[in-house]
Order: sequence, then C-alpha cells, then structure tokens
Amino acid sequence: MSKRDLVQMNDDEIDEFLRGRHVMNVATIGSDGRPHLVAMWFGWAPDGRLAFTTYARSQKIRNLQRRPILTALVEDGELYTELRGVQLACDAVLSDDPAVVNVVGESVYERYNAEHDGPLTDEIRPFVHAAMAKRTAVLLDVVETASWDHAKLEAGR
Repeated sequence: MSKRDLVQMNDDEIDEFLRGRHVMNVATIGSDGRPHLVAMWFGWAPDGRLAFTTYARSQKIRNLQRRPILTALVEDGELYTELRGVQLACDAVLSDDPAVVNVVGESVYERYNAEHDGPLTDEIRPFVHAAMAKRTAVLLDVVETASWDHAKLEAGR
C-alpha cells in the first residue's frame, strides 16, 4: 500500500473533519490567470452544500463570474504527524437570493461566532441578516476531493 493510500481519509472522516471549526483557503483565478487565494469562514447552504459568503463586489466574485471554478483547502496540524487536510476542486454556484445568503450567514455565525457571542437567537438573527445585505453566497459543487491524515502514518507502522 502506498503512503498516499495509507493517509487518505474515507468519506465519513472527511465529513467529520469539514464539520470541525477550520478556515477554508479558497483559490479563484484572476483575470491575469494568477490564483487569487483568500482565507474564508464557511458553512452550509440550505441544500447541504458547503458554502461561504463574501461581498458581492469582491475580487472572488468577479473572478467566479468570469470563471466559476475554485479550489478550496481546509487543513490543520502543527507537526508533520498531525497534518490533516481536505482539498476540494469545485464548480461554484453564486446566489444573491437573500434566503440562501441568510441561511449560509447563519451557518457561519453558528460555527465561528456563537461560542463567543452566544447562540443564534431571534434577537441576534436580524443582525446576522443585516451583515449579509451586500453579500453573495458561493455554493460549492465538489468535483474532486483529495485528503490526508498523517496520524495514519503512525498507525500504519
């Protein structure tokens, strides 16, 4: 068995990892052909797809309007034997529908803010929706996945 095969995560491990609180690095293609790479908080769309929101006039959106593809990387670990990650090659679907944008915004809030600012309540929800007013949701249709969990190297010895 190759080391590549040994460290690969299965579907359940990938799902569990992506449900963790991580940052997603998102690469789109700029007008000059160079990658435009940014770190994003992410959540889920109403239909269960991975998604994030960003300002409608952002460079990411301009790039995705031109060419609706991206590569996303979610990773963690400090030492080599702790490195874990999932790389997702995706087709991107843009949505300005406030209902979709708000659901993604709520998902992101619950993942990244609720621990410090409190759970999403009826009192907080209008503030989350107001923050989404000038945003577009980017929904990810995953085309190809690569994953690794270097802790499996130790287990395989």
